[in-house]
Amino acid sequence: MATPTKIEYDAIDVFQKDLKRLLKKFRTLEEDLETVKRNAIELYHLKNINNRSVFPISDFCSEAILICKIKKFACKALKGRGSASGIRVIYAYHIAASKVELIEIYFKGEKKKEDRGRIKKYLKDQ
Repeated sequence: MATPTKIEYDAIDVFQKDLKRLLKKFRTLEEDLETVKRNAIELYHLKNINNRSVFPISDFCSEAILICKIKKFACKALKGRGSASGIRVIYAYHIAASKVELIEIYFKGEKKKEDRGRIKKYLKDQ
């Protein structure tokens, strides 16, 4: 099987709600998310370059789907914090389809950990 050269992106509805809410506080999030897609997700999954941004959440990974957390997320709206902005993104990488579905985005200042119930529900619905 050839190595995929492109990733298709999608987001579940609750991710869109998270993003919309956070955009009120962090206006650059949409642009920052595009950067993370190129500089973290695609490097990790397409080029096998681990720049220590992406962390698979092993409890939820299978041979078909990797559930990952992005810990290094540079948010321009959080000046001076660089990639240690505290923004976290949870996504599912569908290996065979080379597809990413964004599951959750949150700010660590408001919430300490990912919503494990949401991840379980997402996997159950697949």
